[in-house]
Amino acid sequence: MVEINGRPFFEYQIDLCKKNGVSEIVLCVGHLWEQIRDYFGDGKRFGVKIIYSVENERLDTGGALKNAFPYLDNEFFVTYGDSYLDIDWQALSHFYKKSRAEGLMSVLQYDWKLCHSQVLIENGYIKEFSKGNPRPEAKFMEYGVNILKKNIINKIPEKKFPLGHYFNLLVKKGGLIAYETTYRFYEIGCHEGKETFEKYISIITKNF
Repeated sequence: MVEINGRPFFEYQIDLCKKNGVSEIVLCVGHLWEQIRDYFGDGKRFGVKIIYSVENERLDTGGALKNAFPYLDNEFFVTYGDSYLDIDWQALSHFYKKSRAEGLMSVLQYDWKLCHSQVLIENGYIKEFSKGNPRPEAKFMEYGVNILKKNIINKIPEKKFPLGHYFNLLVKKGGLIAYETTYRFYEIGCHEGKETFEKYISIITKNF
């Protein structure tokens, strides 16, 4: 609900979903989620269908996804509530399906600029994903648009855990393919990121 140029940030994410052919959104929500529901409702007014998966306690990103299990398709995109990732999601989907991999992580080559790189890639597949103690040869970071299969969701017994646990499960099986992008990402998790996105989306809006 963070306001960006007079609109809640999630409105821009909805536009991005529609642009990429996504019309059904499962929104993992928690504290004060009613404010989101009261504004966006079932999504019909915005041209999409919104389903709310409500957390009664903090479950972290992986636990939130597990909580949403009943609403998920057999294969689905996963992205973050504070990120705007303007790449071609359908191109990413075609790449994934052609590969026959078990899951996909989009990645951006970062070479330890500003923050730690997290992802080590070998022969097109993720060999290692580590936020806590990455190796120096890890040159990529998770970009933020990923694809997972529903059948992996209940393979982690814990209730509260990060999304990275799913990635590492697939890494161990050699089944997580990397999709490299060169597009920068936008996020509103800090003041600087919010200002940068405001400038970017203002330019995009003027051009259309």
